[in-house]
Amino acid sequence: MLNNVIVFIMAGGRGQRLFPLTRDRAKPAVPFGGIYRVIDFSLSNCINSGLRRIHVLTQYKSISLARHLRMAWDIFNGELGEYIDVIPAQQRVGDMWYRGTADSVYQNIYSIAQEKPEHVLILAGDHIYKMDYTEMLDFHISNKAELTIATVCMPKREAAQFGTVNRDKKGAVISLEEKNPKAKGISGREDCVWASMGIYLFNTSVLEKELVEDASRSGSVHDFARSIIPKMLKDKRKKRVFAYEFKDKKTRGPLYWRDIGSLDAYYNANMDLVHITPQFNLYYKKWPIRTYHEQFPPAKTVFVEDGGSERTGMALNSLISEGCIISGGKVQGCVLSPDVRINSFSQVYDSVLMEGVNVSRYAKIRRAIIDKDVNIPENMEIGYDLKKDKKRFTVTDSGIVIVAKGTIIEKNNKDISVHSKGVRKRQG
Repeated sequence: MLNNVIVFIMAGGRGQRLFPLTRDRAKPAVPFGGIYRVIDFSLSNCINSGLRRIHVLTQYKSISLARHLRMAWDIFNGELGEYIDVIPAQQRVGDMWYRGTADSVYQNIYSIAQEKPEHVLILAGDHIYKMDYTEMLDFHISNKAELTIATVCMPKREAAQFGTVNRDKKGAVISLEEKNPKAKGISGREDCVWASMGIYLFNTSVLEKELVEDASRSGSVHDFARSIIPKMLKDKRKKRVFAYEFKDKKTRGPLYWRDIGSLDAYYNANMDLVHITPQFNLYYKKWPIRTYHEQFPPAKTVFVEDGGSERTGMALNSLISEGCIISGGKVQGCVLSPDVRINSFSQVYDSVLMEGVNVSRYAKIRRAIIDKDVNIPENMEIGYDLKKDKKRFTVTDSGIVIVAKGTIIEKNNKDISVHSKGVRKRQG
């Protein structure tokens, strides 16, 4: 275990662009990849990197997240100095809630003072990736950096979605811009930019000083990317700020990293898992992704009828979690969370189905995200007529249909009623 580093994981964002998946839960608590929650990836990276002193900073709709952390991550030994602390806004140094990423750490600055680490690692709780943080720490120390920002090479056309870093040949950071569609390309690779991964490694003394100064600075938005780091880069005594490149040691190419901040990004990241050779490999045993496993029975497929019958339980190019029963229906290119039921003659393509979803007979679904505990009625079609779907559900610009958690869909002949929490929508 690395005793000279403590970790803060930002897990308090509203996740507005992921609505309705974040209607009842924080973004890091959104299910992903069948059996996981999004925060499991950052936490697993910590454990696999030997980091076991972790603070998870929560704020909005945190009950589901806190429950998951209690059930899945109660693996630390306090006698050895290990812990995972879930910390909502304490109002310890003021009467306000967290005003930004930097402010959330500032409001818990007493934890840093108590622990006295040499370094503080700041992580986002809503990204999908596998990273050995010790390699970033080695880079930080070897460059005598005061702050190191993790970066990854991303297509320039996506620059408006990320903070972008401009650095020199030695890796020293010149500037950090937030979501600039005209960001400067990488020298020699003008079609790419250095995207900030939202991962920051600080020397503790530097972080404490910057947080205290920022807390009283008029006009600050109290954010690392928009306040703290730009100020550090503009100081008369320019700080030693470096960019760590997240890349494959063998190919030298960028490793997999996704910010699932939008519904389309979330859907695409799930679809990355179902290919024969997936872009993001969940099956590497030396870097396990941990989570909580409920006591479900094994998944199974049933019904195989001869003579060309469509009543055949079948799953192709899909992730099928425990407790799922594919009973005479077809699933292709899908991610199924535990306890999903696919009934006879139904068809589900290129979709994400969360826990407890039931797809009734003859129903057809494609390019959709169905949140937990939804029953899809017989003969219902989702994803085949987006004009109708927009009247009933959320539909993204790329045509992904999202059915919110617990949505009640009632079908009576051609009349369909969709409602949740007492709100009804009816279409003939």
